Amino acid sequence: MGSGRRLTGRYSLKLRLMLFLLGASLLSIGTHASWTLWPWPLLAPWMGLTAPAPWSVTALALTAVVVLPGIWGLAHVLLAPLTRLIRALEGTVLSYRDGDFSSVITAQAPTGLSELEELLRLHHELGHALREQRRQLAQRELLLDTVVQNTPVALVLTDLQDRIAYANLAARHLLDEGRSLSGRVLDEVLARAPDDLRTAMAQPRDGLFSVMLDQQEERFHLSVRDFQLQGQPHRLRLMRRMTRELSRQEVASWKRVIRVMSHELNNSLAPISSLAHSGAELARRGQMERIPGVFASIGERAAHLHAFLAGYASVAKLPAPVLAPVDWRQVLDGLAAHYRFVLQGEVPTAAARMDAAQMEQALINLLKNAHESGSAPEAVGLKVEALRDEWRVEVADRGPGMTEAQLSQALLPFYSTKRSGTGLGLALAREIAEAHGGRIVIGNRDGGGLWVALMIPRG
Repeated sequence: MGSGRRLTGRYSLKLRLMLFLLGASLLSIGTHASWTLWPWPLLAPWMGLTAPAPWSVTALALTAVVVLPGIWGLAHVLLAPLTRLIRALEGTVLSYRDGDFSSVITAQAPTGLSELEELLRLHHELGHALREQRRQLAQRELLLDTVVQNTPVALVLTDLQDRIAYANLAARHLLDEGRSLSGRVLDEVLARAPDDLRTAMAQPRDGLFSVMLDQQEERFHLSVRDFQLQGQPHRLRLMRRMTRELSRQEVASWKRVIRVMSHELNNSLAPISSLAHSGAELARRGQMERIPGVFASIGERAAHLHAFLAGYASVAKLPAPVLAPVDWRQVLDGLAAHYRFVLQGEVPTAAARMDAAQMEQALINLLKNAHESGSAPEAVGLKVEALRDEWRVEVADRGPGMTEAQLSQALLPFYSTKRSGTGLGLALAREIAEAHGGRIVIGNRDGGGLWVALMIPRG
C-alpha cells in the first residue's frame, strides 16, 4: 500500500478523535453556561430556587450529571463498530492459536478508518495463507503416510515406555498378522513372535537376523535410531527384507571368489606345469645339476598357493569369539612385535571384553595394509579411544588413500586395490568386528592417506 493511503487513515482517526473531544468540550461548556449564565439563572427565581455560582461545587456537579452520560453514550456509539472488530480479531487469533484456520471475520471496519480496513484486509490475507499452508501440509502428510504405509520396509515407532506410537502395514503383517499395533506395548506384541525376531528387536543396535516365515528362512536388516519427537524420546526400528538382495550379493561374491581363485591357481599351476616339464627334459638330457633349482621353484610356487588358500580358509572358518577381559597395553605390545606404528594418545586403563587373538589378527591386517599402502613407517599411527558405548581403535597411514568408488567396495571380500592383493585383510577385520557386535568404518585423511576404525561395544 502507498504512504498516501496510510497517511489518510491516520488523519481520519485523528479527525474523529478531535471531533469527539470538541463535541464533548462544547457540550460541557454549554451545559455549564446553562446552569450559571442562561437560562437557569433567569428561571430559578420564578421557581423559588437560587442559581449556583459559576465555579461552585453545585454548578460543577450539575454539569457533570448532565455531561457524563452524554459523553458515555457518544463514545459508545462511535466505538461500537471498532469494539466489534477488535473482538472479532481476538476470536480469530485465539482460533489460530488452537490450530483452527477456518475462522473468517465478518465485521466491517468503521467507515472512513482506512487503517482499520487495511488491518482487516491483511488479517484476511493471513488467514488465507495459513489455510493454504495447512492444506499443503495435509497433502504432504497424506502423501508421506501413503508412502510409509505401502513401503516394504517394516517401520515401528515406540515411546520411552516401549509403547507403539506408529506402525506401518509391513510391520503389522510381520509382527501380528496385520492387526493394528498402535497403543500396544512392544513386548506384548512380540510375545507370539519367533525367538530370533524377538531377540533382534530387543537389541539397541543395527544388525542382520533370520526368521522362519511360511516355512522359509527370511533374512532382515534391522536399523535402530533414537530421536526426540515433540520433546519426548522415541525409538524407530526399520526392518528391511534382505533375502533376495543377500542372495544376489552371495552369488556375486561366489563369482568373484571363483574368478580370484581361478586367476591365482592359473598363475601358480601354469609355472608349476612348465617347471615340471623343464625338469623332466633336464633329467632326460642328464643335466642333473639344474634339477634342484627346478624343484625349489616348484616348491616356492606351491608354498605361495598354500598361503593363498590358507588365507581364504581363515575367513571361512572364523570361530565365534571367546570374550574375556583384555588389557589394551597387552594387545598393543603384541602388535608392536609384528609391525611398527606410532601410538597416538593415551592407552586406556580399563579392560575391554573381547577375543584377544581375533582382535590382534584384525589389527595386524589393518597395520599390514597401512605399511603396504606406500606410507612411511613412521607415518603409520594407531589410536585407542574409549567412547561412551564402544571402543574405537583407529589405524591411519599417509598412503595415496582411496577414491569414492574404492571406498564403497573396500570392505567387500576379495576386493583389493593392490595388484597382488587377495582382498581378505579388511574383510577378515570386518568379520571379526561384527562377530564382536561392532563394525568397521573407513575414510580418507585430511592431507592424504587413509584411516580405518574398528569399533566394538564396551562392557
